[in-house]
Amino acid sequence: MRIGQQYEESAGERATGWEFAWLDGRDVGSEPSWSYPALARTLLRRASSALDLDTGSGELLAELAPLPPHTVAVESWARNTPVARDRLTPLAVEVRTELPGGEDEFDVVLSRHGRLPADDIVRLLRGGGTVLSQQVGSDDLAELNAALGAPPAHRAPWNADVAVSALTAAGLDVVDVREERPPVTFHDVGAVVRQLRDLPWQIRDFSPRLYQNALERLDTFIRLHGGFTVAAHRFLVEAVRP
Repeated sequence: MRIGQQYEESAGERATGWEFAWLDGRDVGSEPSWSYPALARTLLRRASSALDLDTGSGELLAELAPLPPHTVAVESWARNTPVARDRLTPLAVEVRTELPGGEDEFDVVLSRHGRLPADDIVRLLRGGGTVLSQQVGSDDLAELNAALGAPPAHRAPWNADVAVSALTAAGLDVVDVREERPPVTFHDVGAVVRQLRDLPWQIRDFSPRLYQNALERLDTFIRLHGGFTVAAHRFLVEAVRP
């Protein structure tokens, strides 16, 4: 039994933002068929202002440069905020900890795996402006929770239909909706432990000690079958303020 050893190899500081470099070479998951960065770049190239919600440590927004001359990023997690400022200030991006308080300010609002506050988005978008969001749905890695005997990560459904209903009710016109469940394969139990450590909302009471027996069973399964495959849950919504 090598769960302890694999955990030590997978441990260390929790990732800042969403930079999971520890996964390099482990072939854990696949991306959805669309490219969120490509879609975002297309919108940003014709915009004069943009807002990025829950920017993390700013790595994705920085990759989308050149950015509109008025670009604001929001990040409320205290650990991420200074990292985002260090990365984005040279790109003339203002990083705030709360949503702007004005109205009709932005041509584009982006949210990748962050909040999607429909009423605030309508308030902040200019007429004809666009919101583009890729979300992690409530079915994400659900089979992993089941395999470990843990409760579901989410009590309420969060999927494309729910998001579209909220955006439409707020007054936006939805122009594109996509939803997929790409496979995620764990090739060793250490990757499972690190995934759950870096995503604490997946199993809120997770610790290797508390889930030791379940991890041992999963380790045996992975050794016998070469991996444990579950489904991610991603959806993308694009909407326009009339």
